[in-house]
Amino acid sequence: MLTVFHVAVTSVSCLSSAEIKRDWSDHALWWEQKQCWLLRTAWTLEKYGIHADAKLFFMPQHKPLRLCLPNGITLRLRACFSNPVFQTVMGICRMLNIRHPEELSLLRPVEHKKKKKDKDSAEEIYDLTEVPLSSVSRPCLYNGMPAHFADSPQMEAIYKMLSVTQPPPAPEVVAKQYRPASVVDKAHIHGRWLNSSRCLLQQGIQENDRVWLRFKFYAFYDIEPKYDVVRLTQLYEQARWAILLEDIDCTEEEMMLFGALQYHISKVSQSEPQMMSSNAAMDDLESALQSLEVKMEGESSSASEMLVRYKGCTLIFKHVELSDGTVCFRPKRLTLKGYKQYWFKFQDTSISYFKSKEESIGEPIQQINLKGCEVAPDVNVAAQKFLIRLLIPAPEGMNEVYLRCENEQQYAQWMAACRLGSKGKTLADSSFQNEIQSIRSFLAMQKTNSGSHGNAPANDESINTNSLVSPRYNKKYKTKQLTPRILDAYQNVAQLSLTDAVMRFLQIWQSLPDFGLSYVVVRFKGSRKDEVLGVAPNRLIRIDLGVGDVVKTWRYNNMKQWNVNWDIRQLAIEFEGNVNIAFSCVTADCKIVHEFIGGYIFMSTRSREKSSTLNEELFHKLTGGHEAL
Repeated sequence: MLTVFHVAVTSVSCLSSAEIKRDWSDHALWWEQKQCWLLRTAWTLEKYGIHADAKLFFMPQHKPLRLCLPNGITLRLRACFSNPVFQTVMGICRMLNIRHPEELSLLRPVEHKKKKKDKDSAEEIYDLTEVPLSSVSRPCLYNGMPAHFADSPQMEAIYKMLSVTQPPPAPEVVAKQYRPASVVDKAHIHGRWLNSSRCLLQQGIQENDRVWLRFKFYAFYDIEPKYDVVRLTQLYEQARWAILLEDIDCTEEEMMLFGALQYHISKVSQSEPQMMSSNAAMDDLESALQSLEVKMEGESSSASEMLVRYKGCTLIFKHVELSDGTVCFRPKRLTLKGYKQYWFKFQDTSISYFKSKEESIGEPIQQINLKGCEVAPDVNVAAQKFLIRLLIPAPEGMNEVYLRCENEQQYAQWMAACRLGSKGKTLADSSFQNEIQSIRSFLAMQKTNSGSHGNAPANDESINTNSLVSPRYNKKYKTKQLTPRILDAYQNVAQLSLTDAVMRFLQIWQSLPDFGLSYVVVRFKGSRKDEVLGVAPNRLIRIDLGVGDVVKTWRYNNMKQWNVNWDIRQLAIEFEGNVNIAFSCVTADCKIVHEFIGGYIFMSTRSREKSSTLNEELFHKLTGGHEAL
């Protein structure tokens, strides 16, 4: 022990007198053999268990790190190598003015082979190493940006790149990016997340290494355009690249709408350099949100006496009922059986269906309680396809049900009713009409216009379709075929402001069936084959690796407990109804799945009523596992 201490002192004594006088407060000892920092200054080396043969390194705790953001920009900044990654990300987000850092994390970049002509092309890196790390939860703002970005024109330019959406990428840039070809490829990417409970150095990340900063938990809370300019911009960029690289599946019609929104956002961002830069506009938005919140929370005094009639169905608010004889039903999507037409009745938060209207006064064929269910759209306006996908909680997982509507009007009513029912609200809730209007607006955006293109001529040379849609559609269609289709969709979004366009893009992205799914290849206990586990913000999904079918779904709100056997690296989860599952991970460490489950449960505990201070202790309890003990 004495020898080691003597070596440490000698290493300092060899330095020049000028270097000795500098600030050494950021330095600490790193024990390489045990892969840990010696940060407890009150402890002796003997208490740490250090012997004479131990190899210690005296080094700074904060070192330069190359950070690749979702918009493709690479920053070089000082990050903490001694704190857990969770706290390191918090420090990075404070510097970049990103609220709710618990939604983000770091992952190792995907390594892809570079072509010979790309080897000489140097990566452009923007240096932020001189920016001091602050412990203040929210940085001081100057002219709408953190004070450290207002020091010089160069720093202001860097902040502008963080807060302004990037133009559509060139086709060759998209072609260079790694595109997962299968769900197994996606699982390998999702297995590269860093452990939030351990520091960077413990996970092999060295000084000047390159890591990605990405949104890990798809549960976005308290988005305020006024304060979340950087957060919204980076979230939009991550969503856009997920669409372009086909990381998430969408229909052809949705792809054209995504392309139109990208084109519009790129066009508007040239005239509106920042989202919601007008204070008056923000004041109007805040007052509108407050008014909407009051309306949604309040009870309509006349709701019980309202009677509104629609073609083919009747909504009776007095009895809180919605009935229709033209809605078709199918218990599962991938089945040989077609849709059957029944008489449907929606009352309170349940759907009942009967063979005919005359039999609706008796017992239903089946009654489905929608409270806690998952509601997802499956719509193609051009093909007149209006499906509602319901995942109904069941003792052994989730049952999948599809409802088919005849037209947009019927779809908007039933979709709004199902969404309210899933939240435990009835048709008497004051937000029902707002929900219908929101769905109609969403459908109107997907309609194509056969008339003139208004401000965007059909031969608009500023549209580069290769940068707006995924490579699959560029191979399938020629530019002259894609351009009019994107311009048709553009007419439905051309009047949106920059902020509204970005929010609409994110809204459509979040409505995709596979939104928020992170994949891990696992092997369930008692099974001889590998399967895929999809981890979503509110449920776990068991997927057959061979055919890609969803086998079972389990919701977190039915979960009683989950445990990890760290010796054999196996997760065991117990659900209500005596349902137990256990599995080991193939493409990722079991800590990643444990962290996903605990992280999403932590995200669900956030609310406006509670303190705005992030509860780090609870996060580590839910995600840390044996490292949190």
